[in-house]
Amino acid sequence: MTVQGEECFAATYREAREKFIEAAQAAGLVVESRTHPERGRDGEELAMDVVRDGHPNAPAVLLLTSACHGIEGYCGSGAQVAALRDASWRARARDRGVAVVYIHALNPWGFSHGSRTTHENVDLNRNFHDFGSPLPENPGYRELHPLLVPAEWPPGGQNQMAVGRYVAQHKLEGLQAVVSRGQHEFPEGLFFGGRAASWSNLALRDVLRAHGRRAARLAWIDFHTGLGPPGVGERIFAGRGDDAVALARAKAWWDGGGDTPVTSIYDGTSTSAYLTGLMPNAAYEECPQAEFTGIALEYGTVPVLETFEALRGDAWLRVHPEAPPELAAAIRQRMRDAFYMDTPEWKQKVLAQARQAMRQAVDGLAG
Repeated sequence: MTVQGEECFAATYREAREKFIEAAQAAGLVVESRTHPERGRDGEELAMDVVRDGHPNAPAVLLLTSACHGIEGYCGSGAQVAALRDASWRARARDRGVAVVYIHALNPWGFSHGSRTTHENVDLNRNFHDFGSPLPENPGYRELHPLLVPAEWPPGGQNQMAVGRYVAQHKLEGLQAVVSRGQHEFPEGLFFGGRAASWSNLALRDVLRAHGRRAARLAWIDFHTGLGPPGVGERIFAGRGDDAVALARAKAWWDGGGDTPVTSIYDGTSTSAYLTGLMPNAAYEECPQAEFTGIALEYGTVPVLETFEALRGDAWLRVHPEAPPELAAAIRQRMRDAFYMDTPEWKQKVLAQARQAMRQAVDGLAG
């Protein structure tokens, strides 16, 4: 970005929201807020804030979203604030006839409370199902659940040995595939996809109808963290597995001549495992008239096993709110470290790759 990167990031959800609103207002843009029913960790108001930069009837719309997974919002919010402050980027989109819709904090509760899930303990990116039909089962997770959320934290030696045996037998990739796929059986468990649409699901669909129904072409960059080498932004295809045309379009727009390949959970090229109930399903359902092209921009942080242990601790803390303050603080800090690398180098990498991907999206939409 052409702005000072460090200044775009925040230390708390409250600060991130303030910076986002201030950047939008300084750009002369209107902020729409969908207020969350719960309060933040410090009692602050929570909201999904939306800003549209461009004509209301623009045929091409680019969505930039943050905090699908709550605590990952530190990264996405910084990229959004930087974009709003970047006059050259805004002019590029405007000159190409592309309206940009910024959705800040899809999951504001998780952002504020330092969790990846919503206040319902729902993983928002596993929550986009037809809940009137049978939900997918995950028997592998059912087998592991008692180990994943143990009775005590830190887990005892027997628990750690049992997890280690599973990894030795199925490899780390096997553990990731089973656990992160999504499950609907254990509400207190990891990667719980819910049994009904979450508040964030419904609010996002409302935004899509308001800002995407008039678009002929719709693109989406959703910012994530937690998988891959530190600071490397993997471009993961975000669309249906049977939409080969959209996958080809995503590769044409974002692969950077092979320097930044677009990966997919459907062919095993992504660091992410195969998932169910994905959020991009909503774009197809709420904006069926639009040609849709999307990616998740997934920035690496710490090794997968460290992220896995952070998530286990967070799940345990949900079940044990009476935990000693020192232990609770340690669990929350471990979560933050797993999903946000608070260093100048990491932040600069985030912004540089975000800007590149955003420019590529605008050029693709305009082309």
